[in-house]
Amino acid sequence: MQDDIQRRILGAFLIALRPIARILLRFGIGYRELAEIFKTAFVEVATNEYGLRGRPTNISRVAVMTGLTRKEVRRIREKIDNGDKLVVVKTTPLSEILHRWHAESEYLDSSGRPAVLPFDGETGSFSNLVKRFGGDIPPGAMRTELKRVGAVHEDSHGQLKVVSRTIHPKGSHEKLVTALVHAVYPLISTVAHNVDPEIDEDGWAQMSTFSQSIRKSDVPRLRRISYDRLAEVAESIDDLFMAYETLHENDESAGDKNTVAVGGFYFEERDQSMKEHW
Repeated sequence: MQDDIQRRILGAFLIALRPIARILLRFGIGYRELAEIFKTAFVEVATNEYGLRGRPTNISRVAVMTGLTRKEVRRIREKIDNGDKLVVVKTTPLSEILHRWHAESEYLDSSGRPAVLPFDGETGSFSNLVKRFGGDIPPGAMRTELKRVGAVHEDSHGQLKVVSRTIHPKGSHEKLVTALVHAVYPLISTVAHNVDPEIDEDGWAQMSTFSQSIRKSDVPRLRRISYDRLAEVAESIDDLFMAYETLHENDESAGDKNTVAVGGFYFEERDQSMKEHW
C-alpha cells in the first residue's frame, strides 16, 4: 500500500500533469505516445543515476525500480544505445481515421480525393469508416473530436468533409517546444535539485508568490504590471549573463562552460476544479 507521502506526491503530479494533458490533446497526441516518453525517461534516469561504482544500473534493477518488465527495459535501452528515435509517435484513432479516409478506395471520390461522406450507412459512410478503423470509438464521438480539432467540416445536411489531413491547432508549436525546453525543463530540474536530500549544497533559487484575494476587475491591470516588472527583471538578468559571457570571451576552453537559466512567469487560475488545491 502506498504511504501517505507517495499519495501526496502523486496527487501533486496529477495536478501538474493536467495542463500537460491539455497541451497534448490540443496537438492530437494521446496517452500511448506520452507513455512511451515516460518509459524512456524512467529507464534513462534509473540506468544513469542509480548504478553502483560508476557503472550503469543493470536491467534487473532498472526493472525493479521502474515497474517495467525486463524485456521492456532491454528494448528501451537498446533503442537508446542504437541512437534510434526516442520519440515514437504512435497512431491515434483521430490520425488513423484521417489516414484511412485518404487511403481507402471506398471513401474516395472519382478524382482520388477524400469523398464527402454521409454520417450513416452500411458502406461508404463515416460511421462505417469509424467502425472499421476507429477501434471501439463510437462514430458520434469521433465526429465531435474531428470537428473540434478542425479536421472535418459538417454541413447543414450532416455531410462530412475533410478539411485537413493532419491536426494542426492554432498557435506555434515552435513556441511550445521552446517553452518546454527552456522554461519548463529548468523549473522542474530546479525542483528536483532542491528536494534531493543527497545533494550537499545550497538550494537553487526557486521563488513564487500568489494571492487568492484579487478582485476580477483588478486582474487585467495586475497582469499588465506583472508583465512589465517581469520584463525588467528578465532584461537585467540577461545583462548579467552577457557580462559574464564577455568576461572570458577570449577563453577557448569549451570544457569550462555551463548552462544556467533564470525564469519568471505570470499565472491566473482558470480551471474552476483546481480552486480547492490552492
